[in-house]
Amino acid sequence: MTIDKILATIDDEIARLKKVRALLSTNEAVTESVAPVRKRRKLSAAARKKIAEARRKRWAKQKGSATKK
Repeated sequence: MTIDKILATIDDEIARLKKVRALLSTNEAVTESVAPVRKRRKLSAAARKKIAEARRKRWAKQKGSATKK
C-alpha cells in the first residue's frame, strides 16, 4: 500500500466515524435508554445493629443444631 492509499483509507474512516457520532449525538432514544442513577439507601445505626444481632442469632442457632447431631 502506498502512503496515498493509507491516507485515503484513514480519511474515509474519519468521515464514517464523524457520521456515526453525529447520529448518536442527535438520537434521543440512545440517551433515554440509559438507566437513571439510583440513590443508595442508608440504614441507621440502630437498624444495622438489629440486623447484625438477628444474623448472630441465626448463626448461633445453626451452629447449635449442627453440633447436636
